[in-house]
Amino acid sequence: MLEIKNEKRELFWEIFSKQNRLLIDEFQKYMDKFAVNFNLYKDGNFIERSLPFDVIPRIIDSKEFDKIDKGLSQRIKALNLFLEDLYTQKKIIKDKVIPEEFIFQAKGYLKELNGFSPNKKIRTHINGIDLVKDTITNDWVILEDNLRVPSGASYPLSIRDTYRKIYSDFFEELKIKPIKGYPQILENAMDYVSCGGINVVLTPGRFNSAYYEHAYLAKKIGAQLVRNDELIVKNKILYFKNYDGKLIKVGAVYRRLDDEFLDPKFFNPESLIGVSGIMEAYLAGNVAIMNAPGNGVADDKGIYYFVPKMIKYYLGEEPILNNAPTYLPYFEKDRKYIFENIHKLVIKDVAEAGGYGVMFGHTMTNIQINDLKTIIASNPRRFIAQELIEFYDEECYINNEIVPRKADFRAYVVMADEPKVWQCGLTRYAMEAGNYLVNSSQGGGFKDTWIMEA
Repeated sequence: MLEIKNEKRELFWEIFSKQNRLLIDEFQKYMDKFAVNFNLYKDGNFIERSLPFDVIPRIIDSKEFDKIDKGLSQRIKALNLFLEDLYTQKKIIKDKVIPEEFIFQAKGYLKELNGFSPNKKIRTHINGIDLVKDTITNDWVILEDNLRVPSGASYPLSIRDTYRKIYSDFFEELKIKPIKGYPQILENAMDYVSCGGINVVLTPGRFNSAYYEHAYLAKKIGAQLVRNDELIVKNKILYFKNYDGKLIKVGAVYRRLDDEFLDPKFFNPESLIGVSGIMEAYLAGNVAIMNAPGNGVADDKGIYYFVPKMIKYYLGEEPILNNAPTYLPYFEKDRKYIFENIHKLVIKDVAEAGGYGVMFGHTMTNIQINDLKTIIASNPRRFIAQELIEFYDEECYINNEIVPRKADFRAYVVMADEPKVWQCGLTRYAMEAGNYLVNSSQGGGFKDTWIMEA
């Protein structure tokens, strides 16, 4: 279902329809030439591919986005307070707001970090929050919090300049909010928590799915793009090894690898992409790591259920943006509801991400449903269930025609002294009609998002 066109969407289509078809082809050829790459691992094979891009942007009214801005700022404040509390005083557990087993069984919880506070007590530096717009209520609903290593911010940045070159009419006639400020916001956040020294972006290397973004953002924020073999820890201080062998102190690391690979000395000894001793430097307060290790507990899908309670507990406020209706089989009442309605629910494995571990009840056979019930009953903490939200489609230009496709919206929030919500974001769409999975790792594409002023 497509959203009813408002005045701004109508104005866009009026201009778009006047554009010469050659301009559309020119845009597509340019994007093909300077492709945004997203690497996939499928069936044990490495596949390097261009991320599908759509020339038709998503348009969000600035007044509508104001609510998203306020709601996400509120949510990130609460999540940051939760993480700081969890690894220090644990008041939320003592007050029984969240069952302690939910936290201690979360895959991303790192008991080794208990008692440690990072610089400025900020843990949620760079956050990607996934939302959809419900066709029934017309409200934006939060589907997922990504507080570990969220990706995708570089994609709209990389195409906006192309829009300005080829579709200059849009920017003359439409009041589209500029987005160039994101790199500066990110750089400011790194400087704010830096422990003194240069900023670096730590990448696993070119075979990582988001390597394009690592290199792009490092250049934009003036940080050094580094691999693990270019960093060394001495006396609990992290250094970058310059090309001439000189050691330069590192103050902040924007790491683009998961906790378990970050430090073979502290986590997985078999990691070939981590920096030995970086956690020692971090725990000594000599370097900032963004995002903070241990954040994975907060974007565990089971913990997601409790975020509205966190907002009330830490901020004394009602949530501005709601979660999708969610049920935890851990609770007997919820488990009963899930088993009675599983055919119309979406079941998610709490430890999975990127569209993996998602099961749609309406597509499953009775045998598959019964098998899933057995698995859920044996390990209820492993799953959540959500109502299937019929969210809006977006118009996409695919195979020379305009067609509707399911699309979500990833908003980015950068935390320094206060959360800052980027006035843009990543709209992801499914390539196939009727597909609800829009993730890049599931073959989805992306489009620019225009926040338009009145």
